[in-house]
Amino acid sequence: MVAPEGLDDVVQAAQQGDEEAFRLLYRTQQPALLRYLRVLVAEDAEDVASEAWLQIARDLRTFSGDWDGFRGWTATIARHRAMDLLRARRRRPQVSAPVEYLTELSAGDDTADRAMELVTTDAALALIATLPPEQAEAVMLRVVVGLDATTTGRILGRRAGAVRTAAYRGLRQLAARLPPAAPPRPPEQRRSSAWTDPVTTSAAAALKEMR
Repeated sequence: MVAPEGLDDVVQAAQQGDEEAFRLLYRTQQPALLRYLRVLVAEDAEDVASEAWLQIARDLRTFSGDWDGFRGWTATIARHRAMDLLRARRRRPQVSAPVEYLTELSAGDDTADRAMELVTTDAALALIATLPPEQAEAVMLRVVVGLDATTTGRILGRRAGAVRTAAYRGLRQLAARLPPAAPPRPPEQRRSSAWTDPVTTSAAAALKEMR
């Protein structure tokens, strides 16, 4: 995934103490991290994200890398905080929205593409949380956070090929569980927001690579 223009420089500025640069990094990365954490720890996602950002702010000067590296680094920190919480409470991740809500969502043209499009919604996050853990995390890190297979593999302690396979299988399961596709709508009636969302743009790129 190509970094948004200037974000490599923003990372460097934030490391040098630029508060506005750090706020920009937070606004850019927080939505994806929060979605990822919601699959892992459900209603505790915001608390875990806050703990993660405290560590990110504290350790930012020790980070070395560009924007892509920063995304992987922050996802690693967030995952560690989530795993700490799950170990402490001895519980499995819980969904935060009923899977049945998916039946109320508008259908699109292609089931796999619709699985990608819906990945940022509450219902889709709830459905992803029902996947086997290795598939759920692979889908979230690759599709929502936008990491490549190699970086995702480092976070999960798995090989890149295994990550691609897990993400692909997870997406296929999501596609199979979606409602039947409705007839295609005219272009002017289709929602444009999903395809202008940078999260969904990265999702489309991930699906193209995995196909």
